[in-house]
Amino acid sequence: MANTNVNTISGLSNLIESFGRTIIMLPKGTKLCIDDALYSSKSSINLLNFKDICYNGYHIETNNEGSGEFLYITSIVSGQKLVLEKLHIFSSGLYYTTMRTIETNVAIHQKFSDPKASCSNN
Repeated sequence: MANTNVNTISGLSNLIESFGRTIIMLPKGTKLCIDDALYSSKSSINLLNFKDICYNGYHIETNNEGSGEFLYITSIVSGQKLVLEKLHIFSSGLYYTTMRTIETNVAIHQKFSDPKASCSNN
């Protein structure tokens, strides 16, 4: 994939270097598989959308605790709702958390001059 210009929160940028499937882990161990994740080595912030959370079988709700608002990622297990993750909110209204990549894949495009050499073990 060639570098692609995209609109970001801070304006038009040439950030996207690749895309594909990724698996991330949230702070309390919740794993999310995202099939169409975008990759940019220049980005220090990732955006996670509601569709990706719901696609993984989780639910979302907001709740006020004390003087703060939180986004809960929940799951129903044996008829009981469990709060898996609690995300804090910025003054801008965006929720935030930390993520860790738990699976890394690299795709390499190569041309072979001998088609038999590319996949053959003979």
